[in-house]
Amino acid sequence: MTQHLRAAPDDVSIVLCGEAGQGIQTVEQMLVRVLHRCGFHVYATKEYMSRVRGGSNSTEIRVSSHRVAAYVDRIDLLVPFHAQAFKHLERRISADTVVIGDKERLCAHCPQDVGRFVDVPFTRLAQDVGGKIFTNILAASLILGLFRADESTLREFIRHRFSAKGEEVVEKNFQAVAMGYAHGIRLLESDDVRVSAAPTRKGAPEMLLNGAEAVGMGALAGGCNFLSSYPMSPSTGVMVYLAGKQKDFDVIVEQAEDEIAAVNMALGAAYTGARALVTTSGGGFALMGEGISLAGMIETPLVVHLAQRPGPGTGLPTRTEQGDLDLALYAGHGEFPRAILAPGSVSQAFTLMASAFDLAERFQIPVFILTDQYFMDTYVNMSVPDISGMSIERRTISAASDYQRFRMTANGVSPRGIPGSDGLVGVDSDEHDEDAHITEDLDLRTRMVDKRLKKLKGIMREAQPPELVGALEYSSLLVGWGSVYPMVVEAMARLGYPDLAFLHFSQVYPLHLKTAGFLKAARRLILIEGNATAQFGRLIKREIGMDFHDKILKYDGLPFSVEEITKSIRTSLAEE
Repeated sequence: MTQHLRAAPDDVSIVLCGEAGQGIQTVEQMLVRVLHRCGFHVYATKEYMSRVRGGSNSTEIRVSSHRVAAYVDRIDLLVPFHAQAFKHLERRISADTVVIGDKERLCAHCPQDVGRFVDVPFTRLAQDVGGKIFTNILAASLILGLFRADESTLREFIRHRFSAKGEEVVEKNFQAVAMGYAHGIRLLESDDVRVSAAPTRKGAPEMLLNGAEAVGMGALAGGCNFLSSYPMSPSTGVMVYLAGKQKDFDVIVEQAEDEIAAVNMALGAAYTGARALVTTSGGGFALMGEGISLAGMIETPLVVHLAQRPGPGTGLPTRTEQGDLDLALYAGHGEFPRAILAPGSVSQAFTLMASAFDLAERFQIPVFILTDQYFMDTYVNMSVPDISGMSIERRTISAASDYQRFRMTANGVSPRGIPGSDGLVGVDSDEHDEDAHITEDLDLRTRMVDKRLKKLKGIMREAQPPELVGALEYSSLLVGWGSVYPMVVEAMARLGYPDLAFLHFSQVYPLHLKTAGFLKAARRLILIEGNATAQFGRLIKREIGMDFHDKILKYDGLPFSVEEITKSIRTSLAEE
């Protein structure tokens, strides 16, 4: 009996599941990169437990003839590397799921309603090659055989990956590749399994990036030349990426002793004229509160990338959530302006990061970029960004002898000098006068607070407008921010409602001036965000005075899936 792997004719969802340490990530990297090079559209994301060994981790890979960018519950093809995979994924396995694996070891644990179990004795085949270590290469090669991926591209990947370990290791992996690929072809030719996705990408070359790489690349495009951070999952990937680019882009990367040192080090670099970045996660960001407040007082531009994960405390350190919007919104004691950006796609992460440095320097404020674990660990293929119109505009001046660092201006932004000129470039964490001298003149204090807060008007005028997807004349409006974007867009396409639209915010604070108009045009407002208390919804109510008719919230540590958003929207609209 032939089992066709498809929900759509050209879209296959593959899930690999095994223990930490079994090489799931190796299989993901091999499949995604080889399929991408062979012309398929690919998407991959992972969920993993906070442990070095054991547990159950899984990776979802969508292979398609068209662009895909969203997480789905659906599993068309499951490759389990241990018996616990079935329990771990039980809510996602259906009668349409095909399992490929070692039947003797795994079949007893497989759910009754699984579509089909295709027996491939990976353990025995790996032993024939040289040991269990080759199981993941065999599995990856078999899947690539199912898609008839170019075998020479596969071998090229293997040589690049393992050449440092010597020719003998490369040859052993070549044996595993040949064996696995041949099994995949045999499954196709015997009609045991058939896939429909085809390599359709043509024309201009595309990039394969995950969220962390896109954030790092965007920082470089924005002129970032200094990063100081302390490693913390899931933000560390940005530091790793930029550390690998130090020589090519003349960027300094410093691993500080803690997050307090990291933010103050970045402020010191920014004081001297650097475009400084800090990357961190919730617990680390919490430690930076005093430094962020210092940035507000000394009006020094700073970009902070906050990769969210579930709290409070250590929470679920390897899972995802949009739970830190309030943290970014209210971080730092006292009142001072800030901006908060949240990309909804990998390509948007590149452009927003680049613009964040300009925004921070233009208004001399801290700018926060909010992503999350799901976003950071997700790979998609994307068009090569057009950087022809991008430029880095520096807004520093040479300080003359009569220079005043905090001179009063109509828009609240003082000319920014940097040390080394004739004038004194003073800064002070106490309230100060225009020359940066400490003051307790209470009238001057009021004027200085007003001066700093004036910047908000300019930031609002420069705000990234929300993106409207769907019907221009809508009666129901979905509202979301950050990483929910691709799942909501795909869910809307499935529903096909002619009077439904989605308003996505990539700048969540300050809100764009047209926000109220978008919201008031809808008869029904539905909020979608990944936290328990509707943080963005409460921000909109505070700023605009409007509440939502329904809220679709998720905070179990996993991302929204297309299916659950589709179901929730349908249920919400049916209740009108």
